[in-house]
Amino acid sequence: MPRILVIKPSSLGDIVHGLQVVAALKEQVTGMHITWVVREIFAPLVSACTAVDEVIVFQRKQGWRGIRAVMGELRTRTFDGVVDMQGLLRSGLMTWSAHAPRKLGRSDAREGAGFFYGERAPLPAGGRNSHALEILLQFAPLLGGRATLGSPLTFRPAVEFAGADFFNNGATAPVVMFPESRRPEKCWPGFTALTGLMLQADPAVRIVWSGSERLVDGGAFPAERFLNLTGRTALDVMPQLIGRAGAVIANDSGPMHLAAALGKRTLAIFGPTAPELFGPYPLSCPRHHVVRAPSGDLARLTPQAVLQAWQIEGS
Repeated sequence: MPRILVIKPSSLGDIVHGLQVVAALKEQVTGMHITWVVREIFAPLVSACTAVDEVIVFQRKQGWRGIRAVMGELRTRTFDGVVDMQGLLRSGLMTWSAHAPRKLGRSDAREGAGFFYGERAPLPAGGRNSHALEILLQFAPLLGGRATLGSPLTFRPAVEFAGADFFNNGATAPVVMFPESRRPEKCWPGFTALTGLMLQADPAVRIVWSGSERLVDGGAFPAERFLNLTGRTALDVMPQLIGRAGAVIANDSGPMHLAAALGKRTLAIFGPTAPELFGPYPLSCPRHHVVRAPSGDLARLTPQAVLQAWQIEGS
């Protein structure tokens, strides 16, 4: 049984991409066992993914003490291979600490992390201008697989999430919106207006807002057609919540990538970042759609334009 250590502590979208690579590998290579080093805030999601067998938690808030703790744990372990998907100094040090005959890293690693690798995954044909997931897929051939995705991600059952009853009511599954993103410049300010427009345009549609940060809706929407779960969506239940959605509308964010990885119809809203590099993968999938702000300025993207894109792509 090949025992592989994956080092990918953050961020959420990158972790989802890494999980997709690992899931594809486990479909292609019999008996592969995956141990994953991940930050404490993302550990619940990685632990819930069926492609991962074991999780080692990295307490990043502890600074160097947290790095040393992971390094100490890895010094006691032996693997058949280590894959550093992060490509930074701290992940390079973790790679160095683990006992393994093969240590694989990124060709575009930074901060001297490449010093700790015995092998580097080549960049795709597009080089550094390739999609983030395509870059990670280049690890697969080095581990006996193919640089192609497999089935949608699957997760172990989680406890019932807040508001689950709302998903059970109604003739169709609700549209789930994720109005936040890790970086403020990627957050579109028009979700409240878009919600009102969608509820007005389609009497059958129901909408759920979700995310880790609380967003006030002001009680402007009817309770039978709208549910605000922002600030009440734990990472370990997010796959279950998205899985029960009819579709997802989100900024360029981790939840957007998770929706695409789960095979959901996804409308991604992009501003300053490039969907060619960070859009819902693959961009050619008929379920994945992107609306781009004029000149990359999300303040110039109107709710009416997003609604139109939603209606066109859904027709």
